[in-house]
Amino acid sequence: MAELILRDVRKTYGTIEVLHGIDLDIRSGEFVVFVGPSGCGKSTLLRAIAGLEEISSGTFLIDGALMNHVAPSKRGIAMVFQSYALYPHMTVFDNMAFGMKIAGMKKPEIARRVAQAAEVLQLSPYLGRYPRALSGGQRQRVAIGRAIVRDPKVFLFDEPLSNLDAALRVATRLEIAKLKQAMPDATMIYVTHDQVEAMTLADRIVVLRDGRIEQIGAPVELYRRPANLFVARFIGSPAMNVIPATVAGTGAQTRLRLASGGEIELALPTGPGMQGQPVHLGLRPEDLRIAEPGGTVVGGRVSLVEQLGEVQMTYIEVDGVEGPLVAKLPGTLDLVPGQQIGLSVDPATAHLFDAEEQSLR
Repeated sequence: MAELILRDVRKTYGTIEVLHGIDLDIRSGEFVVFVGPSGCGKSTLLRAIAGLEEISSGTFLIDGALMNHVAPSKRGIAMVFQSYALYPHMTVFDNMAFGMKIAGMKKPEIARRVAQAAEVLQLSPYLGRYPRALSGGQRQRVAIGRAIVRDPKVFLFDEPLSNLDAALRVATRLEIAKLKQAMPDATMIYVTHDQVEAMTLADRIVVLRDGRIEQIGAPVELYRRPANLFVARFIGSPAMNVIPATVAGTGAQTRLRLASGGEIELALPTGPGMQGQPVHLGLRPEDLRIAEPGGTVVGGRVSLVEQLGEVQMTYIEVDGVEGPLVAKLPGTLDLVPGQQIGLSVDPATAHLFDAEEQSLR
């Protein structure tokens, strides 16, 4: 178990600052996921925690001990990389045991730790195999096992599923979730650009953009109450639809006039100072539905239908909206490109953001 504290952590390369004052507390036994687009600083932050990147300024503590200048091997951290980095001439057992052998650990203890980790990761039948005889998912589990046997304070995962195909990604993601259940006291930090991985694995998600933290919270909290438009668009698949609007009426109910021509009232009180102000209305694809007569909030022309069986992703061209809206509709509906449709939404599920893209609800 280990608690991590970062205070005003910055990282610069010459005159370029890539981490801008990171403040973060990670509780002991917590599974925290760093997400964000490419170049947002998530891997740099992970490498700074591991000691593979030097912190330019700020403080980093593990269980109250300052780690800024402690060597990576002395931090009690084990890291699983995107690449498996297995020794091809060694068996699974020897790959997992190699670090302990180098450290001079006794053979009975090495065997005990490897056997224990192999059982957790369902690798026991494969300990005598070489990496070439394993699937991609099994190789990644060996790499995770190599980290487990070190009995570290903190596990770091740097996009460990990126090299796997879609089916293996799902299977290995489930294995990592089971691993966390089997090791409830382990502190784990996981980096990914895949928000589905973040939503399904994390106790808390840290959303980064341009080297800054945008929001920290439980997956459902970020999905239901995003702090700003960036988080709202990043969390959720397909991404949230955004419609430009203007505040047409204030009070206990806020009335919006949409750029597409429709209107909607939200149970969000606003003062008279908001009258006439530009805002952004956020509608998640799964909250849109085919409108009953007279109930259309937004309408347009179907440009593409992706039929997935249970549901269909319907792309709709709407006047005044940049790019198509996406509606996640029942797969039983008979929709074709070129068709005009109207959509409605429960106002309670809508999101509202001000001109600076900060949440108003």
